[in-house]
Amino acid sequence: MHPLVKLQKDWFKEGHTRSYEFRKEQLKKIKKMLVTFEKPILQALKFDLGKSEHEAYTSEIAFLKKEIDDHMKHLKEWMEPVRVKTPITHTGSKNFIIKEPYGTALIIAPWNYPIQLALAPVIGAVASGNTVIIKPSELTPTVSWVIKRMIEQYFPPHYIAVLEGDKEVTEELMDQPIDYVFFTGSVPVGKKIMEQASRRLIPVTLELGGKSPAIVHKDANIDLAAKRIAWGKFLNAGQTCIAPDYLYIHHEVKEDFIRALKKYIIEFYGEESLLNQDFVKIVNRSHFDRVSSYLDEGHILIGGRVDSRNLRIEPTVMDQVTWTDQVMQEEIFGPVLPLLTYAELDEVINQINEKPKPLALYYFGENEEQQERVTHSISFGGGCINDTLFHILNSHLPFGGVGESGIGSYHGKASFDTFSHEKSMLKQTTKFDQNIRYPGSKLGLKAVKALMG
Repeated sequence: MHPLVKLQKDWFKEGHTRSYEFRKEQLKKIKKMLVTFEKPILQALKFDLGKSEHEAYTSEIAFLKKEIDDHMKHLKEWMEPVRVKTPITHTGSKNFIIKEPYGTALIIAPWNYPIQLALAPVIGAVASGNTVIIKPSELTPTVSWVIKRMIEQYFPPHYIAVLEGDKEVTEELMDQPIDYVFFTGSVPVGKKIMEQASRRLIPVTLELGGKSPAIVHKDANIDLAAKRIAWGKFLNAGQTCIAPDYLYIHHEVKEDFIRALKKYIIEFYGEESLLNQDFVKIVNRSHFDRVSSYLDEGHILIGGRVDSRNLRIEPTVMDQVTWTDQVMQEEIFGPVLPLLTYAELDEVINQINEKPKPLALYYFGENEEQQERVTHSISFGGGCINDTLFHILNSHLPFGGVGESGIGSYHGKASFDTFSHEKSMLKQTTKFDQNIRYPGSKLGLKAVKALMG
């Protein structure tokens, strides 16, 4: 066994993480850690991804603080055993569910929101009473270094630890007797994680991605739809798992929408977005080359220029693409938005349903009957009506995928539940005994048929 895994499992077995007082104190420490390391976090995010202070704080640090506050507010309630109904066949007994921690949780984090997506699962794991090993992404090495330093300063390795490195480190950890694996990343890697976990029957949560559509119908508020799609798509230079990956636009409002979208792209990022130092860069050369290769397809309506030296691609909107183009074959994960034009909503629903289930879907339109038609006819992880991304900020909404976009969910109580095993318990009375269940009972069969059918 890996020394760190053994260290954590041995310490966990001693029962240190079980109490409410201990867990709440650790949540307070995580929040204090974020305050203490705020400046290094912001600097690291700027260095690795080019994130502005505003974007980095709101999408990474503020999100985590809110999540911690929500957990601390409700933790005692969540930890209480849950009483369930007692059927007549179980008269005299008490029945309840105990939420217990799994043990040692491995959290494998991605690079696109490297602070938020590393620590948000940690909050749930700690609240549930687990020990934690964090594997940050090697593609954001400065952020990874900061995560390791701040965890080491605030927590002992037998409780929370960070292991840096590439996929070989992940593979080594996956061969250990970990009790739970929480992975955020791409679909191909997620499949490998699940395959490795299956060898030891380790439970997993997979937060993946896919091609998440946005639909703008003819009755939408076009100006507001353009504004909210521009924000949701080009935040973090499109490197967001729930970003609108492509857009279905009704032919009657297409031209008005394109004009409004261009207006907001300029308003958000300026006429020369490549020179805007607050516009996020692409994480590395490999991803830059992949995303920029899409610009050879379709017809560029907005943007299309790149800065190869600084790994920047300006917000780009392209038309005249089809499902056979490369840009429509995989998740774009960059600031490129392809448009598909439609006339009838049914054709959109049918085409989306032919593809793998997306992590998110966004519908813009005022008619409530059509809103319900879209949301009930298409399977997807979660989404918004007349907005983008905002559902992820509500801790009362579980966040996760379905099918190829993921397994399991988290945020708020869903995080606590994800990292907790539900142990079913029956406490039987000794004041009397029901003889009908025992062999030889003369009235047993009649009573069983009467009570249970």
